[in-house]
Amino acid sequence: MLNPGHAVARSRLKLETAPDEELVALCRDGDEGAVRVLVRRHNQRLFRVARAVVRNDAEAEDVVQETYVQAFTHLHTFRGEARLSTWLTRIAFNAALARVRRRRPMAALEEVDAQDSGSGGRLIMFPSPPPPPNPETELARSQIRGVLERAIDELPDSFRVVFIMRDVEGMSTEETASYLSIRVETVKTRLHRARKLMRSAIETQLSGAFAEAFPFDGARCVRMADRVVERLRALKA
Repeated sequence: MLNPGHAVARSRLKLETAPDEELVALCRDGDEGAVRVLVRRHNQRLFRVARAVVRNDAEAEDVVQETYVQAFTHLHTFRGEARLSTWLTRIAFNAALARVRRRRPMAALEEVDAQDSGSGGRLIMFPSPPPPPNPETELARSQIRGVLERAIDELPDSFRVVFIMRDVEGMSTEETASYLSIRVETVKTRLHRARKLMRSAIETQLSGAFAEAFPFDGARCVRMADRVVERLRALKA
């Protein structure tokens, strides 16, 4: 006879590995487990897209919550013509955009696109966590992440959203163009300029730190002096 605990565990595992389409069907029948799985599965992308628009963690979380509530209460409108992730991302993007517009008018996209488009703009690679983590590694990662997040926040609105979708979330050019209802060529142009601005911003933030690289001071410096003196004494003996 199957242990009830094992049955529950197997049921949860089945939900975790089920495709979105099956989970959507379960959600329509009121399955809270399926809802939880979908929320966990799509949280990161929705948060990043919302955060790219509103530029505030707490507001981005509110947008994501609003997105899920709207989506799960209107599942009957989801026809499956696009992927669930596409449908959710569009809801999140529009909700974030509406929040920003209520807060302040957004700059015209034509005005942003008219900014200097000089050459340059190399891909910024986001660091991945090296196993196993330790306090020093985590601190370094946190500092690097802070530099990157500040640089992203300084990007113009339309550039920042494209950068998040393409270089952070890894969406295709065509997918990004579809989400934002813009041409593929416009996505490429904005991404190129965003990368250039990111590179410039990161170099500016780090320029003051270069002079402090590979420090050899404090106790290390004193110990070296002690060792040198000891060696000189030994030579004279």
